[in-house]
Amino acid sequence: MAAIYTLTLAPSLDSATLTPQIYPEGKLRCTAPVFEPGGGGINVARAIAHLGGKATAIFPAGGATGEHLTALLADENVPTITVATQDWTRQNLHVHIESSGEQYRFVMPGAALNEDEFRQIEEKVLTIERGAILVISGSLPPGVQVEKLTQLVKAAQKQGIRCIVDSSGEALTAALTIGNIELVKPNQKELSALVGRELTQPDDVRKAAQEIVQTGKALRVVVSLGPQGALGVDADTCVQVVPPPMKSQSTVGAGDSMVGAMTLKLAQDAPFDDMVRFGVAAGSAATINQGTRLCAREDTQKIYDYLRHA
Repeated sequence: MAAIYTLTLAPSLDSATLTPQIYPEGKLRCTAPVFEPGGGGINVARAIAHLGGKATAIFPAGGATGEHLTALLADENVPTITVATQDWTRQNLHVHIESSGEQYRFVMPGAALNEDEFRQIEEKVLTIERGAILVISGSLPPGVQVEKLTQLVKAAQKQGIRCIVDSSGEALTAALTIGNIELVKPNQKELSALVGRELTQPDDVRKAAQEIVQTGKALRVVVSLGPQGALGVDADTCVQVVPPPMKSQSTVGAGDSMVGAMTLKLAQDAPFDDMVRFGVAAGSAATINQGTRLCAREDTQKIYDYLRHA
């Protein structure tokens, strides 16, 4: 099985709380906050750990919030490789309103990375062994341009590291110009932006995903379709996986759970259709939890077994 690493350039310490109702200016009495690690790659590594695998999370960590984040990952048995930063790791706030069931997510800008800090992160990444899988996920922090990210991906690929990029906008577009990305997971809107046209006809999504594979930009494209599951395309296969109908509590964490599950199957060299199936199972398992919780192994296995026999 291939070793798995994740890279998160804008990690966060996430706090979640409940309040009966929300209104301006008054004091909103909240429950004691629950703290969780946050950031795309970190959540992918956590999801892999939840599913019985192992992934090492690489990220910058600064101040007391960075120490708290690293300690929480140790509690979840997620190995870490960190670079100390001058800026404190950001802290995000998730508020669940009991009276309405609404969720509010207050997302702060990532801690800035200076030249030396980014160089140190680059050095950590380039010590990864040949043949390992690196999942680059999450937003770019202040001080890091898209060009720096693409240079890092190119250098990693040159050393035989297999790169998965789970991002959006400029970062995803730039990564695909490099070519041979192991896996990307756009939603339909992001896929439309990648191919530069509206996807309105029934077969448009499949054709757009195949276009990305056929032009050598990515080896595998899995298009997230929300409640309709996902459409997966590689050089030989096109598969759509539709999850069973379930009551969704929250979509937070579903995408990271899906990427974690697919990465785990990729590391195990599983067939592509099985990889997509397991990804949809994990993403669906995350949605039945309230708040920011990721997939649970037992829930994922139940949905996966259902999908295999559907």
